[in-house]
Amino acid sequence: MADTSPRTNRWIALAALAALCFSTAPARAADEPTILLTIFLRHDESKTLDEINAELEKNGFYKAFPPEGTTVESWYVMMGIGQVVTLRVPASKVREVNLAIEKTAWKAYRTEFYLTYDYRTLAKEARERSLKK
Repeated sequence: MADTSPRTNRWIALAALAALCFSTAPARAADEPTILLTIFLRHDESKTLDEINAELEKNGFYKAFPPEGTTVESWYVMMGIGQVVTLRVPASKVREVNLAIEKTAWKAYRTEFYLTYDYRTLAKEARERSLKK
């Protein structure tokens, strides 16, 4: 049985990200490739919401995150879990996103990162093809 622990998933995502970063030629900022990065900000259930928000404020979370040059694709509260943020990130900004989280969100949240991609168009096309059969 394959190991699907969060730590293993994180390493798989980081390996895929590294492959992406090193397989693309250096690009100008305007046409630099981007990735989608989904971040789970899991609530620390030993703290109240007021304590979590105070920690974020103390650490300057909303000043640092999301870093300039990234785009928020979605940001949802998942009840009972925490927050789920999907960013569109230029490859050169991945480290900056990671540092923003490490410096400002830790102690308030447990974090998980997942390299993601937009499957919506492909799924729609597959559905349309299957309906024509």
